[in-house]
Amino acid sequence: MRPRIHDDDRLAIGLDIGGTKIAAGVADAGGRVVERVPAVPCPSDQAAILKAVSVLVEELHARNPGTVAVGVGAAGLVHWPEGRIRTAPNTAYRDLPLRRLLQEATGLPALVDNDANAACWAEYRKGNSASYMAFITVGTGVGGGLVLADRLFRGRTGIAMEFGHTIVDPHGAERCGCGVVGCLEPLASGRALGRYGGAAAAAEPGGTLATLAGGPGRVTGETVSAAARAGDPAARAQLERLGHWLGIGIATLVNLFDVELVVVGGGVAEAGELLLAPTRASFARYVTAAAHRELPAIEPARLGPEAGWIGAALLALDQDEPAPGREHREGPGGGA
Repeated sequence: MRPRIHDDDRLAIGLDIGGTKIAAGVADAGGRVVERVPAVPCPSDQAAILKAVSVLVEELHARNPGTVAVGVGAAGLVHWPEGRIRTAPNTAYRDLPLRRLLQEATGLPALVDNDANAACWAEYRKGNSASYMAFITVGTGVGGGLVLADRLFRGRTGIAMEFGHTIVDPHGAERCGCGVVGCLEPLASGRALGRYGGAAAAAEPGGTLATLAGGPGRVTGETVSAAARAGDPAARAQLERLGHWLGIGIATLVNLFDVELVVVGGGVAEAGELLLAPTRASFARYVTAAAHRELPAIEPARLGPEAGWIGAALLALDQDEPAPGREHREGPGGGA
């Protein structure tokens, strides 16, 4: 049964709290953007981040009096449903009870979830639609969200789908930021792409990668993607390398959850088919029983960098609904 589609005039403020910036805006129950504001720097201490978020909410609420809730997608481990940020990248705070503090500061009902969950929900409701879908974000790090039977799957306490910490190479040389050797993140993230590109540039100091970056030591993931789009074979080889690892991770995910659609977003995914084609090829090699099952489509995200705060707003409005609706899109993986 296809869930109903929301179409009412309720508004929610959505915020996407990352490691370095906070994006925010107002959306209605159908996911349509009513207002967006420029991103602001994200403070690293508890008092300052609460102040920054409260100011954004107060300003947006004043201009949009129909606002009935606040949703936050936050980087890091978020305890569900308490909305307590256990730990987050690039910040000094730990065990921040953001949901409670935000409700006390603004007087509005609040929801706080992981940022990848929020982006996943936005894609499910407004972008690529499937009743069983996985959303993978490939940026500075690697994360993910999961929809099963039209519901966001968070696990027991909210920290399910830490996709970047799927173990794919336990005997490898790269230690993850979490302290474990073998995680997907140091092999398939933007940082990994920059590292691969730097090594390739050092091997060819006069090549496109080194020239674009101004030297082998200055190569980033963005440099590699730009060089690949320009046709540089060395850069394309690095995206293929990253896609190899990403495909292994997705194969494990599909083996576990049998989803019908995998959506890939994040900054690195802007490389498009230069990343997705090798990812699909690797996935097909490693997924179980490939010849005897219907394999999920692996498609690019549709909503871009605003997915985090839009999804947070939608989650805030959907949280009391028994069967949240979504905007149906035809196409690969679009049916439910």
